[in-house]
Amino acid sequence: MTVLVASDLDRTLIYSTAALGLTMPDPVAPRLLCVEVHESKPLSYMTETAAALLADLTADPAVVFVPTTTRTRKQYQRIRFPGRPAKYAICANGGQLLVDGVPDRDWRRRVAAQLAHECAPLEEVHGHLLATADPAWLRKARVAEDLFAYLVVERDLVPPEWIKSLTRWAEGRGWTVSLQGRKIYAVPRPLTKSAAMREVARRTGASTALAAGDSLLDADLLLAADAAWRPGHGELADAGWSAPTVTALATAGVQAGEEIVRAFARAVREAREVGTLGA
Repeated sequence: MTVLVASDLDRTLIYSTAALGLTMPDPVAPRLLCVEVHESKPLSYMTETAAALLADLTADPAVVFVPTTTRTRKQYQRIRFPGRPAKYAICANGGQLLVDGVPDRDWRRRVAAQLAHECAPLEEVHGHLLATADPAWLRKARVAEDLFAYLVVERDLVPPEWIKSLTRWAEGRGWTVSLQGRKIYAVPRPLTKSAAMREVARRTGASTALAAGDSLLDADLLLAADAAWRPGHGELADAGWSAPTVTALATAGVQAGEEIVRAFARAVREAREVGTLGA
């Protein structure tokens, strides 16, 4: 028997310098391990303890660790996790399923067909974003994997009413909107991490699924798992979002990432003790 562990990455498992949330005195701050370098600069971190726990977790042959992210494939492949390399990874919010680092073409075709049938075209949504965003706070506009669009903004300058208006406009066209840090995402509603997680579970024969995430784009993933966790920061925490199978942690910042890996490891041990995992 197998347990699938699907975790969101940014601000759930790994943290940029701005998101570390080190509020304790410097002498007692946790030691950090850099797990991502971009343009020769360190970009993302875990605590050393979280890294060691993750290495132990992925060494367990009964565990299938699945990094699950809204990042593009190129952005994901900058990350170097400790431990056994993940055979499966979910990128582009479920639009890309990587198997040994290679995109699964059949999965991509299935996703493309569903989006074409159920959602307004990407070109329409991207055009609306460009037409309505104010240059005073817009810094970049991007299209990811020809699947969804996002803006990089000066968050404090973005009018809340603009976000609400965009959300209403997108909902009528089968899209969702999510604000994460300095990025505003517009994502087709059927493009979900949970659908890709279910596909990995089907392929691996996983009997149990665990998950973690911090944003509204992670809510479907958390609900699809047998047990899940969210940190004490992020969109879900800000909204007070909860569900019966989701544990809302009080811990925020990089230490929440460590607590989440501990929770995964504990859940795997408990599953083994009740006999749902092979020895």
